[in-house]
Amino acid sequence: MKRALVLGASGGMGYSLVNELISRGVEVIAFARSAQKLRNLFEEREGITIQAGDIFNLQDLITASENVDVIFQAANIPYPEWEDKLVPFIGNVLKAATPQNTKLVMIENIYAYGRSNGSKVTESASKQPNTKKGKIRLHVEQLVKQSNVPTIIAHFPDFYGPNAKNTQLHFTLKDAVQHKKAMFVGNQTIAREFIYTPDGAKAAVNLSMHDNAYGHNYNIPGYDVITGEEIVQIIRELSGYDKPVRTVSKNMIRFLGLFNANMREVVEMFYLNEEPVVLDGTKYELEIGPLPRTSYREGIKQTLQYMAHSK
Repeated sequence: MKRALVLGASGGMGYSLVNELISRGVEVIAFARSAQKLRNLFEEREGITIQAGDIFNLQDLITASENVDVIFQAANIPYPEWEDKLVPFIGNVLKAATPQNTKLVMIENIYAYGRSNGSKVTESASKQPNTKKGKIRLHVEQLVKQSNVPTIIAHFPDFYGPNAKNTQLHFTLKDAVQHKKAMFVGNQTIAREFIYTPDGAKAAVNLSMHDNAYGHNYNIPGYDVITGEEIVQIIRELSGYDKPVRTVSKNMIRFLGLFNANMREVVEMFYLNEEPVVLDGTKYELEIGPLPRTSYREGIKQTLQYMAHSK
């Protein structure tokens, strides 16, 4: 791979993908809606071409993907827009990739798996989504597999890491950095899984460089499961944060949804905080190699340092 396009380059996983790719000498087209955000993140960095555009505009996608070997789809669309815009958007990505035989790496979540039975989820698990958004993600997966575009679908748990702002852990970490009263979404005693975005980016790029990986799904788990209480303790030890951390319940999210469309959409996904889906990464390790796994303590440390310097 000599040249890659990263859609959603100003987001959490997109930012880490750009950094991982240029660290390997790959020329990168960093694509997002805001030229200013892209400049703030990547200006004066060698090997990166900044390109602002509309991910819903087919011509913008065609122009951005010209002469690239792989498209990394890491763009994040607000929940309220999924029903009307997500499938057409992915359709346009496939149209942009097809004429040049460009490969595609899809950064996917775990929604299509539906509820877990308590054991780790493998790629062969029957996908029976129990939410509207899970059904949309499954539809997207089916659309991709029906196309002629060589695609890797990589499933990730919730993100945290440098520049990963639109995530549940970010809001806890942000308040801690600002030494405000913080909140944690979900029961703090339930162990869940999170992935440090530089680890996720490294795994995705590793996959992209294996021709045999295209046409397949891969689970990319985090370091391990961890409770909210353990996360808060790590934050306290690393930063000296000493304020209480309040639990955000489903009823609180439901109440906020009365006034906020995005919060209304969050409610149906809240089950993941109560019945976590934990990914099995055996397939990746057998076919690709050891999973990149940064400890939660080190990952949170690096994230807090990034946030402190980017205020």
